[in-house]
Amino acid sequence: MSYTVLARKYRSQTFDDVIGQDPISQTLRNAIKTGRVAHAYLFTGTRGVGKTTVARILAKALNCLAADGPTTTPCCKCNSCVCVNSGEDIDVIEIDGATNNGVDQVRELRQNAIYRPARARFKIYIIDEVHMLSTGAFNALLKILEEPPDHVKFIFATTEPNKVIATIQSRCQRFDFSNIGPAAIAGQLKSVLDQEKINYDEDLVLPLARMANGSMRDGLSLLDRLISTGAEPLNAALLEQFLGCPNSEKIWNLIEQIGGSNAAGTLDAIENLIGTGVSEVQIVDSLIDYMRDLMVVKSMGTDSELLILTERQRNRAGELAEKFDIAALIYNIATLEKLRWAVKNSDSSRALLEASLLRFALSEHFLNVDELLSQSKGGPAADVKKKVVTSPRTEPAATVRRNEEEPGGDELPFIAQEPRGGAGSGDIQSIIDDWPDILGLIKSKLGPGTAGLLSSAVPSQFEDGVLTLEFGQAARMHKKMCESNGRMEQIEALLAERLSMQLRLKFSTAAHEPPQTDTQVNQPATLSQKRNDLVNDPAVKMVLMGLDATITGIEED
Repeated sequence: MSYTVLARKYRSQTFDDVIGQDPISQTLRNAIKTGRVAHAYLFTGTRGVGKTTVARILAKALNCLAADGPTTTPCCKCNSCVCVNSGEDIDVIEIDGATNNGVDQVRELRQNAIYRPARARFKIYIIDEVHMLSTGAFNALLKILEEPPDHVKFIFATTEPNKVIATIQSRCQRFDFSNIGPAAIAGQLKSVLDQEKINYDEDLVLPLARMANGSMRDGLSLLDRLISTGAEPLNAALLEQFLGCPNSEKIWNLIEQIGGSNAAGTLDAIENLIGTGVSEVQIVDSLIDYMRDLMVVKSMGTDSELLILTERQRNRAGELAEKFDIAALIYNIATLEKLRWAVKNSDSSRALLEASLLRFALSEHFLNVDELLSQSKGGPAADVKKKVVTSPRTEPAATVRRNEEEPGGDELPFIAQEPRGGAGSGDIQSIIDDWPDILGLIKSKLGPGTAGLLSSAVPSQFEDGVLTLEFGQAARMHKKMCESNGRMEQIEALLAERLSMQLRLKFSTAAHEPPQTDTQVNQPATLSQKRNDLVNDPAVKMVLMGLDATITGIEED
C-alpha cells in the first residue's frame, strides 16, 4: 500500500474536527439545522487553513446517505461520504480553477448542472483557486449563480479574493478563514505524533508550529519531513539541521550581545548563524519574531498568553528583556522590517545586516543633533542615552557616580549641579523664572517632543507640594498627550530632582488663552511651512555644513 502523507491522513472529517475555524463551522452547522443553506459559498484564506476541507465536509453533510436529510454529523462511512473524501463522487464535482479556467469549461458545467444528481440530494460543484478563472468564464457563471436549480450548490475556494469579480462575490455567502494560531497547530502536531507513536521532545513542537505560519497543512508537511529523517526522538536540533530554521539559542545569544552593547560579540554571533547556512533574511525575520516576544514580556510579563514559548524560553526572554526598554524594541522591530527588503535585494546583504545590528548594539554612542550642536559650539557633550529608561531619582545634592569614559575604569567623583534660580524654595515666582531652563532640561532628558508639548504650558500655582501647569485653550491636545504614555510621571520625577523636593503635578486648562511666553514657539500653519523653517534653521545649516551632508528626508516626531 502506498504511503499517505500526514496532511491527507489526518484531514478533518467532520465539523467537530475542524481546527482554528470555529465561527465558520458553527455558522455552517446552524445553516444546515435551520434549512438555510445558501446556493453558493466563497471560502477565502491563505493556504492550508481548511478551505477545501470544510467544503468537503459541507458536501458530506448535505449528501450523507445514512441520514434522512442534510445533517451536521455525516457518518463518513456511507458510499457518498467515502467517495467525497477520495474526490471521486459523481455528484460532488471538484474542479481546479487554474487548469479549467476557460469559457468552454464553464459552459459545459452549466449544461451539466441542469441534470439532477445521480443518487444524492444535491449536485455540488467545488471550484478550487476560483480566482484563476478568466473574465469570460466568470461572466458565464453569473446567470446560473443568480438563479441556480434547486439541486445545485456551488462552493468556491480562493487565496486571492480580490481577483474574484464583484458580481460573483455578491452572489455568494463569503467566509474568510483566519490563520490558525501556533498553539492550535502545536496541539494537532502532538496528537499526530502520539497517534503515530513517534518519540519527540517537548521543545520541538512549538518552534515547528511557528514555522507553519498559520497553515495546518504546512505544519503537517514539515512534520512529515522530520519523520522521514528517521531520527528519534525528534528534537529542536533537527529543525536547524533539516529544515533550515535558525538555532534559537544562537538568536538569543545575538540579542544578548546587542543588549549588552558588545560590538565584537554581535559580529561573532552573526558569523555563527551565517556559518550554519542561515541567510541574512532569515536572521532578520528571526530577530523580528524574538524581539516581538521581548516587547510582549516587557509590556505584559513572562506569563502572557501572547507568548508562544516553552517555559525555558520564557525565562530566557525575561532575562534578556531587562536589557532593553519598550521604545528601543519598537524602534528595532520597525527598523528590521525596513531592513528586510534592503537585505533581500542587496548585493551587500551581510554588510547591511552587520551595520544595522551594530547600530542597535552601539546606540548609546550615537549623537543626536542637539549633542552635535553642543559640541560644535564648544560646549560639553550631552549625557549619553541609555537603552533602559529609568525614572530620575529624587535625591538632591551632590552624588558620586562612576565615570565610564575614563580609561581603566577608575572611579572619579561627579558632582551634580545645584538647582538654579532658587526654585527649591517652593516659590511659584522662582519656578516661573526658572521655567526656560527647566524646559531645556526636559528637552535634553526626555526629548524634544515632551519639551514641545510643555512649551504650551506655564506654571500657575504651587501649593501643598502640588505644582499646577496651565495649558491654553488651543493646547488641549498637548495637555492630553502629556497625561498619557507615562509622560506625566517622567516629568514629575524630573521636576522633583530639579527643584530638590517631593512634588506632584497637576495639569489644567486656562479659562481664556494665556499670553505667549518667550519659551512658546509659534507652530507653522502647514506641514510645508514647518519643513521650510526646519531647512532654513541656522542650527540645521550648521550641522549640514559641519558634516558636508544633505537632507534626504524629514520625519515628524
